[in-house]
Amino acid sequence: MLPLGTTLPDDAANQWRFQLDDFVKANRHQLAALAWGFHQEWTDTDNHLGIDLEPQPHFVSCPKNAIEKLNQRVDDKLQEILGILDGYDPEIEVAIIAIAKGQIKLIYFQPDPSPSECFVNLGSDLDSLIVELEAILQKTVTLI
Repeated sequence: MLPLGTTLPDDAANQWRFQLDDFVKANRHQLAALAWGFHQEWTDTDNHLGIDLEPQPHFVSCPKNAIEKLNQRVDDKLQEILGILDGYDPEIEVAIIAIAKGQIKLIYFQPDPSPSECFVNLGSDLDSLIVELEAILQKTVTLI
């Protein structure tokens, strides 16, 4: 655990986190639209949007029970993430689990406009949005 006021070292092992932050900042509305599109498509509300960074960055479904099992294996270190996901409201928020090299990062924000409005405003279908964002993601985030 890092003391308050400190940040992760800007080294090769953590570089993907900074790159992912930049990706999210540059693509907030598209990610909100994508999250909404998946929310509409998935009938099982226990699925969450994820980004698997290996072997190449791509979007995946993260079932809640898989996250819970992982939490048990890592001595409840993901408890906060599970709490956020339990209270997550896809009508107004975006929550995405990023997975890389045995590490997890939660992407969590409230876009303006709402995710549903972002989806309508983009005027794109879900498949096209996935292809577009994955291409940007693969150019932006690299694992060393």
